[in-house]
Amino acid sequence: MTTETNDQTADQLAMAGAIEEAWAARTRSSPNPWVGAVVVSATGEVVGRGATEAPGGAHAEVVALRSAGDRAQGSTLYVTLEPCSHHGRTPPCAEAVIAAGVRRVVVGVGDPDPKVMGRGLEMLRSAGIDVTVGVRNDAINEQLAPYLHHRRTGRPYVVAKVGMSLDGGTAAPDGTSQWITGEPARADAHRLRAESGAIVVGAGTVRADNPSLTVRHVQGPDPLRVVLGQAPEGARVHPCVEWSGSLEGLLDDLGSRGVLQVLVEGGATVLRAFRDSDLVDRYVAYVAPSIFGGSDKVPMIAGPSVSTIAGLQRGRFAGVRLVGEDLRIDLIPPRRDPA
Repeated sequence: MTTETNDQTADQLAMAGAIEEAWAARTRSSPNPWVGAVVVSATGEVVGRGATEAPGGAHAEVVALRSAGDRAQGSTLYVTLEPCSHHGRTPPCAEAVIAAGVRRVVVGVGDPDPKVMGRGLEMLRSAGIDVTVGVRNDAINEQLAPYLHHRRTGRPYVVAKVGMSLDGGTAAPDGTSQWITGEPARADAHRLRAESGAIVVGAGTVRADNPSLTVRHVQGPDPLRVVLGQAPEGARVHPCVEWSGSLEGLLDDLGSRGVLQVLVEGGATVLRAFRDSDLVDRYVAYVAPSIFGGSDKVPMIAGPSVSTIAGLQRGRFAGVRLVGEDLRIDLIPPRRDPA
């Protein structure tokens, strides 16, 4: 094995550590990105680790460099996102990297934020630091998809979540639906809530189920609750935003509030509206090992199906895994892959 191959393997392993660190910040850093960093000494020893703190706190690079202390001198810093180069709530991370005496910086993906967009990389290179970009960028693009989407479009990343039977039913003909999926799947769905800055349901769902739409089965912040239409007085969803405008307008409004990800929980008519407007970036379906066994069940999406197989749209599976006894399937619809 050549030295170059060894170096590439070391970069891959260290960046995997930075990706793992980033998950710790997933529910606390928004509207900042959830970033992870690892500091590796000149002798190959991991001497510092860190993830982005809550807004107003230190970014991942600074946390990792503080952890490393004097051992950061001559080190390699691995960070999932390009270090910032501007003053916000905190000073520029690129300046902190330069001041720490880091020899080399390995970055997963560049930051599309107009305030950064390569300026952090340029600042590091101008200081004589060796910079490598693109290590494990596929995994990091996936991890940071909501943030990257928001910075590129100004709108939150839309996740449509549904629990259903194997044959695609979300409720029985009489409207009953609790519980199609098991407790582990419900906990995983609440983790999605905690990761989302806002949650959207229709007024019909509020009238039928009277949901609270809070985070309960896991630790994490409650999302902003949004009802399409008017929520009945006394409904548990209050206080909430009651929206009567277009879905595009809603996403523009939420994006301007710094919401990076919005979770659409239903019902079938709301899901249809988001789908027909081509606004869904990811579907998350929890499929239970159960079958309704007929055509009168409540479907995942209301309304008519495509009239011919030629009209079927094919996306790609981004993840399939067991959650308890249920199956979680993540689907990226057509034209929703990052550019």
